[in-house]
Amino acid sequence: MQREEENLILIGMMGTGKSTVAAMLAEQTGRQLVDLDLEVATAAGCSIPEIFETRGESYFRQLEAQTLKRVLSGDGIVLATGGGAVLNPANRAEMLQRGRVIALKADVSTILSRVGEDPNRPLLAGGAEQRIRELLEARKFAYDFAHCTVETSGKSAGQVTSEILARYRV
Repeated sequence: MQREEENLILIGMMGTGKSTVAAMLAEQTGRQLVDLDLEVATAAGCSIPEIFETRGESYFRQLEAQTLKRVLSGDGIVLATGGGAVLNPANRAEMLQRGRVIALKADVSTILSRVGEDPNRPLLAGGAEQRIRELLEARKFAYDFAHCTVETSGKSAGQVTSEILARYRV
């Protein structure tokens, strides 16, 4: 059973449903919703594509780590992370220490149908389907540290949310 104030932290590739499911979890549990990418963009004063273009991915990852530490300093949130937040070992440790980590997983066709050729996804530039396949392969073990994994392919956000709530009796 989970502590009422414990943070719920959603991880997974882009397009697995983190933002949508996080919003539903926050609404149903009374926790505050926090979107890490939005927090990073706010801290930078510009959009994520602009950060990548003007300062590069390395700067983005550094700011992401600082922002993650800040938002996880309290309790009672549902956090939707960016897909690559798990690449930093310090981020993984912070997440495990500060909440219940739930990995969302989806297949290539599901991810592609959800993100398509979204210009706000700089890591998909140059052919979304191929880039999704490459990222899934490169990150195939990156989400294994989570307390649990929930498959989202073929499920609605409501079904995924219900599965998480049932699993943790939140």
